[in-house]
Amino acid sequence: MNTTNSRRSYSGKSTSRTSTVTQADGKHNLDPSSQRSATKRRPLRDSFAHARQSAVQQQQKPKQPRKDYKQWTLGDFEIGRELGHGNFGHVYLAREKQSGYIVALKVLYKSEIKTVGVERQLRREVEIQSSLRHPNILRLYGYFHDETRVFLILEFASKGELFKKLQTEKRFMESVAAKYVTQLANALGYLHHKRIIHRDIKPENMMIGLDGELKIGDFGWSVKTDVQDSRRNTFCGTLDYLPPEMIEGKNYDVNADLWSLGVLLYEMLCGKPPFEDAVGDREICQRIKQVDVTYPEFISKDAKDLMQKLLQYKSVHRLPLREVLQHPFIKKYQEMANNK
Repeated sequence: MNTTNSRRSYSGKSTSRTSTVTQADGKHNLDPSSQRSATKRRPLRDSFAHARQSAVQQQQKPKQPRKDYKQWTLGDFEIGRELGHGNFGHVYLAREKQSGYIVALKVLYKSEIKTVGVERQLRREVEIQSSLRHPNILRLYGYFHDETRVFLILEFASKGELFKKLQTEKRFMESVAAKYVTQLANALGYLHHKRIIHRDIKPENMMIGLDGELKIGDFGWSVKTDVQDSRRNTFCGTLDYLPPEMIEGKNYDVNADLWSLGVLLYEMLCGKPPFEDAVGDREICQRIKQVDVTYPEFISKDAKDLMQKLLQYKSVHRLPLREVLQHPFIKKYQEMANNK
């Protein structure tokens, strides 16, 4: 599930990190020392068995009294093949023994997490992702840890990374790209309503579910903003996808994700990000600040128009998500799919 590649990722610190960011990425950052017990974790709001039931059945069931904390251990799972590996560990296919439910078990090594100094970031990522419920966001069911490792219990995305699919197909048909943009826009709308900025939208962070649906699978750089102040100024993410305001060290808000959505659409249609041809980080930054984008001739008028409306220098000028979903490029392929 994980692919180590040459993209440049950045944090708020002076050190850079490789952009290995998928289910197999070890970039998730929980502070193991903050836990009260080596195996205690939050209760699963939905048990693995319940996860297979319909939402209607869930709503019809009477509320149950609050149960004691479930103490997960590695012995609760049957471990299968390795799905991928990242900076701090590996991801394995696993089955919870009691329910038989299939999950992806991410194994992170505490020593490596502490060496890089991302304990707080992992804790924040787990807090955010475990609270999310959306069909286009990968579920984080729970976590536990032992003396040397942290284990994240994740939804299994059976069709792997969007990045690997794009590598195989080189570029997507416009109908496929429009479908993914629609699903991602819906997921981002859900996040932004909860005052969450993702800050690292890119193919490596997108997973494909059993039915071919897109799922945001990594929240390593996500942040929840305050009610009073929705702006942030941390320089982080992947350089090819960073918006001008972040490059220039200015405050930014949820509109930073709109820029990244435009870059992602460009990469899906063209096979590479719009600024990848630049030589060195300095030239990439300069082209981003100038919004220096060249559109190939094979890009349709509607697709180009949507990208141009998302890749705006001023964040307030970027097309809002609700208007993205009503754009002719999106509506055209929705209507074609509905008429099949």
